[in-house]
Amino acid sequence: MEASERAKVVKDFWVDEIWEPATFTATTILNMHTKIVSAYLAHAARFEDLFRELEPLNEALLNQKPENGGWSAIQTLHHLILVEENSLAYLHKKLSFNPKFEKPGLSASIRLFLLRIALFSPIKFKAPKSTAPEIIPETENLSKTKARWQEIRWKWVDFLENIPPELLDKAVYKHPRAGRLSWLQTITFLRLHLDRHRGQILRAVR
Repeated sequence: MEASERAKVVKDFWVDEIWEPATFTATTILNMHTKIVSAYLAHAARFEDLFRELEPLNEALLNQKPENGGWSAIQTLHHLILVEENSLAYLHKKLSFNPKFEKPGLSASIRLFLLRIALFSPIKFKAPKSTAPEIIPETENLSKTKARWQEIRWKWVDFLENIPPELLDKAVYKHPRAGRLSWLQTITFLRLHLDRHRGQILRAVR
């Protein structure tokens, strides 16, 4: 990413809204669920746009690795999908034993801001073991990759539509570097992660 684009990331920084309703009414709960699901669907639409950009390209190009090394476009897509799958699996597991959660607070927004800067910096991050290269397919076709994405997309939507009301204002998801995040901040992370790798994907098919 060019320096001007990295500067724009900082300039465009916004602090995610943190809900602290005085009481949980049926309307409040509905509005909170709607906002969270809408945020995820907006993120999903960006993912779908990326697939549309790639659909005219042939399979060989999509599976071609860059000359300087790294993942092919298809492999990077699978990395993105794995992060979505693993993040959702983490949330399911975390909620399975009914732990106590705190509200995110200002510190979560600051940590997300720092993560945002880091993601769009020249710094290269080591992929988590759960998304490591050895579990990324060597080659794959785009239609199967898209089907895998669409499956996890609807699992996310179903999960977010059914967040227990008492957890709507809590920080449940824990990012390895940014720590606990609110629901909207979690979706913001997924969007930032997609945006970071979108450029990598498009460069791989030039």
